[in-house]
Amino acid sequence: MNSFIVKGNIVWSESSKDLKSVENGFLVIKDGIVEGVFSSLPDEYKNYELVDAGNDLVVPGLVDLHVHAPQFAFRGTNMDLELMDWLNTYTFPEESKFSDLSYADNVYSFFTDAIKKSATTRIVAFSSLHVDGTLLLMDKLEKIGIRGYVGKVNMDRNSPDTLREESAEKAAEDTEKWLEECKKRDYKYIKPILTPRFVPSCTDELMEKLSIIRKKWRLPVQSHLSENMGEVEFVKELAPWSKFYGDAYDRFGLFGGEDGCIMAHCVLSGEEEIELMKKNGVFVAHCPESNENLKSGIAPIKKYMEKGINVGLGSDIAGGTTESIFDALVDAVKVSKLYWRLVDNSSEPLSFSDAFFLATKGGGAFFGKVGSFEKGYDGDLLILSDDEIPYPRYLTPTERLERFAYLHGDKLGIRGKWVKGEKIL
Repeated sequence: MNSFIVKGNIVWSESSKDLKSVENGFLVIKDGIVEGVFSSLPDEYKNYELVDAGNDLVVPGLVDLHVHAPQFAFRGTNMDLELMDWLNTYTFPEESKFSDLSYADNVYSFFTDAIKKSATTRIVAFSSLHVDGTLLLMDKLEKIGIRGYVGKVNMDRNSPDTLREESAEKAAEDTEKWLEECKKRDYKYIKPILTPRFVPSCTDELMEKLSIIRKKWRLPVQSHLSENMGEVEFVKELAPWSKFYGDAYDRFGLFGGEDGCIMAHCVLSGEEEIELMKKNGVFVAHCPESNENLKSGIAPIKKYMEKGINVGLGSDIAGGTTESIFDALVDAVKVSKLYWRLVDNSSEPLSFSDAFFLATKGGGAFFGKVGSFEKGYDGDLLILSDDEIPYPRYLTPTERLERFAYLHGDKLGIRGKWVKGEKIL
């Protein structure tokens, strides 16, 4: 069913400045693409199948630009350390277990089931460094019909023997092997993304080899940038030749470019780094809960938006505790208020409209025309019921949406989910 109409209370973003809404409106999807939102249905669409959402909300699907699928098993635990100690104490030992395909199968089954039931319609995920486990994750995400990217992690230093490539050459060989297998499997929905874990875990030799692979395969890139003070200082030691953290990627052609690039966090980026992000078209994946849990700080997201940098949201499991991008957008608003109050009172906090934009069209831009109900956009949509959180007075659709987000309505209230016109829930 790629051509249909959804009738309901429709809310969407066209910019970060405000939310558009039509009560009892009609969203028209033709061949998986949005035709538009109408207060009354044009005659030319009257033969389309109707999905009547009644009094429910109809919104674009949400986008998760940064999540670590192997960390799903220990989310909500072990939140007592800063980033580098947390990785060495908890994360790396957990990811080492993914050499066992039966263990990976169990965890990824839980992960993909949670993603299917969530409000997420587009995803960009880290796997582990294991080729077979990464392919298994891609298979499972492909099966549920979600769209996105998955990356086999590359790391050849500063990690335990159980989670470190034996050499840069072997890491590159395994990455090529993985890419060749992706090509054979001819995935329809899930695509590969090149994934150097971050500068502390990748030698210059490995970065050089990944740069060659990127050019050969024309791949997007995902990694981490300026997340935590200890991490930033470590990068200065490991790459003393770099002008700043982002430069340690840029020297190898892994920081932006026409094939796409996502850098998660960007909490501590300086002005030179920010300007290079803008120049190179780098997407920032803002992960507010993770930045709280791992004591990293607050990213200046409003500043990035005002400078025209592309920004979306990430759950960052297991630095973040939940796959809910609704929770992430609420957290983004909350921490921006603290940034304004405690760090820079010239930087206005995010509004709910800003945050919903980041969760939909902002992050969706990484995939093209995704995350809005403007004509020509992919038909990614959710039907949301707030029946479980009844209200005693009239609320507009936008007020209901904000309330739905703040009161965790997505835990019980997702009634339907389509990606590019294909129903997956």
